[in-house]
Amino acid sequence: MSTDSSPDSPPPHSFVVHIPDAGLEPEPLDPRQIVAGTPEVTGKVVWESADGRQVRGIWQITPGVVTDTEADELFVVISGSATIQVEGGPTLTVGPGDMAVLREGDRTTWTVHETLRKAYAITL
Repeated sequence: MSTDSSPDSPPPHSFVVHIPDAGLEPEPLDPRQIVAGTPEVTGKVVWESADGRQVRGIWQITPGVVTDTEADELFVVISGSATIQVEGGPTLTVGPGDMAVLREGDRTTWTVHETLRKAYAITL
């Protein structure tokens, strides 16, 4: 990321992040979310609104099966692939270049086939 600020403060200006090779930090999963395999999650918040309700970032997960309860999210898959089963709804198959929208409260099961990296925008 090219900014004039420290990694812990929001950038003061518009910026660019090269998503495929951006450095990510470990984000441990709650063991109760893991259904199968040994998936590992990493991520990085690149921007957050002053009130904390808007978050932009990068997220990655290695192969396995996990459950989640979603926020209002739009994301674009950069690499990898997964199948996302929305409880009481559709099954979404995502891969590089796909944009997906998840609704707040959606209960999902993610089956990650290849390490998946996505750029996301979340509204809390």
